[in-house]
Amino acid sequence: QVQPVESGGGLVQAGGSLRLSCAASGRTGNLRFMGWFRLAPGKEREFVAALRWSGPSTYYADSAKGRFTISKDNAKNTVYLQMNSLKTEDTAVYYCAVSRGGGDYRYDYEYDYWGQGTQVTVSS
Repeated sequence: QVQPVESGGGLVQAGGSLRLSCAASGRTGNLRFMGWFRLAPGKEREFVAALRWSGPSTYYADSAKGRFTISKDNAKNTVYLQMNSLKTEDTAVYYCAVSRGGGDYRYDYEYDYWGQGTQVTVSS
């Protein structure tokens, strides 16, 4: 079992920044991907960003490219999501997810463990 725990959400004005953190505990060996998804009211959960736990590859949804940066600290088993130039449409609950098996990082069903989520609210 792996337990991801998110932190860092909050209320910010449009144009502002937030950094989310996800610390993974438990059996963290052989992880394939760690990713961020979000769920906004009235919408389906959507992919935001992901990275390979071993290696430098990072992946972004089109909505996140150029504004968000995903990074990791392997020693701390922690993934970060730096969000800049936030927009009101970024308002959502953000979830950290961990995948052991790989597959397509864009799809939530490829992930095995999920955090409880952290609320991000961007005001106009």
